[in-house]
Amino acid sequence: MVLRLGIISDPHIALPETIPTDHLPLFLYTISIPAFEAAVTDLLERGIDALLLPGDLTRDGEVANHQWLQAYLRTLPIPAYVIPGNHDVPRPVASAGRIGWAEFPQYYAHAGYGQRSTHYYVTHLSKNIQLVALNSNQFSPIGQQLGELDCQQLQWLQELLAQPFAGLRLVMVHHNLLEHWPQQSQSPMGQRYLLKNRLALHTLLQRAGVSLVLTGHLHIQDIAYADGVFDLTTGALVSYPHPYRRLTLTETEHGQWQVQVESFCIESLAAYPNLAAQSREWMLQRGAGFMARFLMLPPFNLPEGQATALAKPLSTLWPDIAKGDTQVTLPPLPPPLDAYFGQFNHCPPPSFPQLSDNNTTFVVSSGYSTR
Repeated sequence: MVLRLGIISDPHIALPETIPTDHLPLFLYTISIPAFEAAVTDLLERGIDALLLPGDLTRDGEVANHQWLQAYLRTLPIPAYVIPGNHDVPRPVASAGRIGWAEFPQYYAHAGYGQRSTHYYVTHLSKNIQLVALNSNQFSPIGQQLGELDCQQLQWLQELLAQPFAGLRLVMVHHNLLEHWPQQSQSPMGQRYLLKNRLALHTLLQRAGVSLVLTGHLHIQDIAYADGVFDLTTGALVSYPHPYRRLTLTETEHGQWQVQVESFCIESLAAYPNLAAQSREWMLQRGAGFMARFLMLPPFNLPEGQATALAKPLSTLWPDIAKGDTQVTLPPLPPPLDAYFGQFNHCPPPSFPQLSDNNTTFVVSSGYSTR
């Protein structure tokens, strides 16, 4: 049994009329549609059986952008499966040309949801491969956006995983299950990308023998591993290095599956012949401000002046981190900072010494149990 899956994360689809003109956007939204079309075309030519989109489908939940994407997905010769990211339903109630919370599944009935009103679902990608698509985009009673799984969804998941399944179960969720940079959970800027109740989810998956989770949100290429679970996060198609992936799942023996990961990047488009260089510079221009804020917050708490002075030379880290398999040359830094940022260089877990972030192969268990 072999199944090939395309993964495109955080495409942030933005029609021209939905791109702000009163300020410089954070990402190159103008390439979102041609980049998405190019990535899909390439994956289809390489050969895939299904396309997975783990959230942040649109720039900011605009009706027009959801309409464009759902119509485009209907044209594909293969099935596509989506989940919402934090940008797809930024408000609980529809307003200002943006969809509301309850509407999201209706847009993607053909992309995993069917006639469901819930924002999570389970489906079969093949006879013995099951996709569990979760929703980490929640709202507090006062409308504050939360990155977590609600209690009802966790209960549903627990009951689902208790049912025997003689095959491989994959989980897709927007927020990250595992840390993808050193001490990420200790940084306020890192915490926003992590699932708030990730420990509860991790425990459920461990007990059920679910080994592979597909995430997005963080906009970097990385594969993290902890206690029997891989978190494969795919970078944003709309930002450097404009990556996407193909996973080839091959059933071997004794309930094991080989996972081959291939990563590709869009380096040029018709209107952007030097896209890779241009988008890297775009990221560098915004990296100093991000790094200054990062250094002023825990665990460093540097004063503004010192943080600003260090931020510019350190801003070159982010493009290197975004493309995965990170190897950086650090500027002169105080010893605590030098030791910390040195940890960003790619270092595979001891149990999987060949594991890399972009092109790699590893083996997972189906976790099948009759308990």
